[in-house]
Amino acid sequence: MSGKIIVFANQKGGVGKTTSAVNIGAYMALAGKRVLLVDFDPQGNLSSGVGANEDEAGIYEVISGDVDMKDAIQSTEIDNLFVVTSDINLSGANIELAGKKNREFFLKNCIETQKKNYDYILLDCPPSVGLLTINGLVAADRVIVPLQCEYYALEGLTMLIRTIKGIQHALNPDLDLGGIIFTMYDSRTRLSNDVVREATAYFQDKVFQSLIPRNIRLSEAPSHGQPVALYDPACIGAKSYQKLAEEVMERVS
Repeated sequence: MSGKIIVFANQKGGVGKTTSAVNIGAYMALAGKRVLLVDFDPQGNLSSGVGANEDEAGIYEVISGDVDMKDAIQSTEIDNLFVVTSDINLSGANIELAGKKNREFFLKNCIETQKKNYDYILLDCPPSVGLLTINGLVAADRVIVPLQCEYYALEGLTMLIRTIKGIQHALNPDLDLGGIIFTMYDSRTRLSNDVVREATAYFQDKVFQSLIPRNIRLSEAPSHGQPVALYDPACIGAKSYQKLAEEVMERVS
């Protein structure tokens, strides 16, 4: 076993990045895969979204060299789903790492020790293209971009693709665009359908077929510290993420 490392990235906030990482990871685990979620966003939303104990050592302590990666891994309510947490301390890492040699490779070096123990390692990065997100892109085999079906979505995507190409050229030639996820899709609005049509015309087979709809149960699940697979497995959001997780596994493997 040598885990595929997938980073979820978008410099725009509120696009469903963390929701996608949590719920795709949960459905991968429910399908029998060993999955490690790594919260690399100082906001720590992924950590709270799976009900992790945020008082225990997390990724900041690992990056700082105070704790081994294996000792920062926590189990979750779902068998086969594990997490390394984050908190506000990680925001200081941008400054702390800035002057260090090979600063773009800190996360990669931490994760390499765990690749053999998991089928998939999913990274959630901050909504910006700073040093933390660059560490995520350098560590990953694939980058998945959640794209909100709203105005300006495609504009931000162009910038992110430019960043990905820069990382491929300078730091991680093995990084591949794993795909685009459409989130907060509303089939009744012309705007949602326009975004899907335009992005599909441009990115073609890089677009995932499973669309993630606007869904209140999906929005509620994180406040209960659960992936939607536990919170309300029958809702449309849960079924959409289950299909998407299957699609991601098929494509990435």
